[in-house]
Amino acid sequence: MYKPQKIRNIAIIAHIDHGKTTLLDALLKESHVFRDNQLIRERVMDSYDQEQERGITIFAKHTSVYFDDFKINIIDTPGHADFSGEVERILGMVDTVLLLVDAQEGPMPQTRFVLSKSLKMGIKPIVILNKIDRPHANPDRVLNETFDLFTELGASDAQLDFKYCYASGLSRFAIQELNDERKNMRPLFELVTSSVTPPSGDLENPFLMHVSTIAYDDYVGRQACGRIMEGYVKKGQQVVHIDEQGRETKGNITKIEGHLGIEKVEMEEAGVGDIVILSGFPEVTIGDTLCDPKKIIRLPRIKIDEPTVSVDLTVNNSPFVGRSGKHVTMNKIRARLEKEKKANISLRIDDASDQDKITVSGRGELHLSVLIEAMRREGYEFSVSKPRVITKDIDSVKNEPIERVHIEVPQDYSGTVIEELSRRRGEMQLLDTDENNITKMEFLIPTRGLMGYRNEFLTATRGLGILTSIFENFSPWKGLIPGRTRGVLISNGPGKTSGYSCFNLQDRGVLFCGPGDEVYEGMVVGEHNRDNDLMVNITKGKQLTNVRASGSDENIILIPPRKFTLEQAIDYIQDDELIEVTPEFIRMRKRYLTEMERKRPGMKVS
Repeated sequence: MYKPQKIRNIAIIAHIDHGKTTLLDALLKESHVFRDNQLIRERVMDSYDQEQERGITIFAKHTSVYFDDFKINIIDTPGHADFSGEVERILGMVDTVLLLVDAQEGPMPQTRFVLSKSLKMGIKPIVILNKIDRPHANPDRVLNETFDLFTELGASDAQLDFKYCYASGLSRFAIQELNDERKNMRPLFELVTSSVTPPSGDLENPFLMHVSTIAYDDYVGRQACGRIMEGYVKKGQQVVHIDEQGRETKGNITKIEGHLGIEKVEMEEAGVGDIVILSGFPEVTIGDTLCDPKKIIRLPRIKIDEPTVSVDLTVNNSPFVGRSGKHVTMNKIRARLEKEKKANISLRIDDASDQDKITVSGRGELHLSVLIEAMRREGYEFSVSKPRVITKDIDSVKNEPIERVHIEVPQDYSGTVIEELSRRRGEMQLLDTDENNITKMEFLIPTRGLMGYRNEFLTATRGLGILTSIFENFSPWKGLIPGRTRGVLISNGPGKTSGYSCFNLQDRGVLFCGPGDEVYEGMVVGEHNRDNDLMVNITKGKQLTNVRASGSDENIILIPPRKFTLEQAIDYIQDDELIEVTPEFIRMRKRYLTEMERKRPGMKVS
């Protein structure tokens, strides 16, 4: 067991794609936690399958490394704003944060968010200017911008006097000064051990721990993860568990686990400053207190920001229900969401108001889509509504969530972006074009206005633009925001699509189905060129005759159909549409399609 004076607890925070997980790879390799012949993939801490596929960190993860005679506990945090709930709850486990800033891009919206949270908690960050070996890196400018950001966020004098160094996670080196030799990560380790304060607390005091995250083990059940704030704990020791209602339950510690590199290691005892996983409390949840029976202390609950977007999950009632999913009933879906609710406190799950649907609220569309994608892979089948923003009444005035959007585009496309965001009630805060003709813009825009725009943005900028957003505040309702400008093509009956029909419908719009795909009545099969919905027969085959001549048959050339990912489908649909989510397919359909509705204004039948 390490003494508290030899323990350092740090978290790595940054904007998405500024290199947190890659830098952590370099720190792990520098500390020799892997065998020389061990095969290690890139971004080794991104262990969740969706993290590896998307190239982003979704869940905060803990590791420990040894440097000289110090034990350094490191927590890798997500960089995307939708997963900021993960960042908020782990900041209480650490004594400082390594604020990573890209030496070319500088501070970005998520940098501002995670830094403001850290400064409010009194943490004194260490700044790392990462990727300094990139061609257009300008670390001096970025350092000045970072200092300005500290000042803007109201940092104290002590926090403004932050330590900093330069690094490249990919090239695996850190340096104190720009002219230093670029050898290894040792300068960063030395900076951490010399400038980070050791954890407070005393080994002689009774045991006390705040539960910050939850783990699950198939053999021992739910496990509590957090930092030991006082005293020490041994295997088999009796401990009091205090839950949200203040109920006290006694139990014995059945297992103590820590980390070394990417592996969990079992421990016989752990003391002040250690970040550990304790087993023996099946009902434990985030924010609970574990303490010694001799001295009962109830720690405050962990508070995180409220969700801003919600969707409704209902059973899949399409004609194709049950074809690929194992779990299709509301009871199965409800049980899965209840399990998620216990481990993920940044999601809000409400099923009390209606037996036919469950409302899931989160920080953004990506936050919700990660849960939906996970359920889909586990064999669940259900329908998802269009996301809607969560409003608040403040002083009897309806308020809605506003996001700060940071955009970088080539100058040629800036006019198109400004025009579209203005149409969506966006207010420009910043406009600047650099020597490379890259225009940087900042907008304050309602979350409603941003929904469905990301796909349009990529198309309008030919894939060359960067768009990131983060929740800013709640502001009075901004009024009507126009939705999707084009209607959809809707199948008027069941069957398999034919190449002949697809070819004839290509002039009407963009198809979402290819020849041979199965469709049903009411399914969205394409996007119309005009602003109204259109019923189409996509299953009609060519009428055959007995006449055969070289000119009577023609070769058809089909444009490949547009395929939607889950996030793109969530962005695309309107209020009267649903997404049918199954393990194999993502389909879009109209909610209800009766004879009366077909005849409503704006709906044409082809």
